[in-house]
Amino acid sequence: RRFVLVDPERLDLAKMQEAAQYLLGEHDFSAFCANKKMKKSTVRRIDAITITRDGEELVLDFTGEGFLYNMVRILTGTLIEVGRDLRKPEEIPDVINAQDRGAAGFTAPAQGLYLMEVEYN
Repeated sequence: RRFVLVDPERLDLAKMQEAAQYLLGEHDFSAFCANKKMKKSTVRRIDAITITRDGEELVLDFTGEGFLYNMVRILTGTLIEVGRDLRKPEEIPDVINAQDRGAAGFTAPAQGLYLMEVEYN
């Protein structure tokens, strides 16, 4: 219970993967930032999002040049909402363009969130 987020619903992996494609690249991710008083730029680049099934578990892996406060948790919550059919994958560009935290999904709990690697050039 401390190392995975338990969701009793069967999430639609294909829809989540489709939605993740809209998040790739450089965008203003202010809709995915929990810090309302962010003074630095909210433009970030996501290089890859992989979503795979490992038995009963879904594994979400985010790769990017940097992340905002709670960005990965909010991205995860938004993708879970897509997987639950609460929003459509093609709505993701509208969420990004809204630049409003209220447009994105819920903030997923921290259970299962791991920082795997940090690279410096």
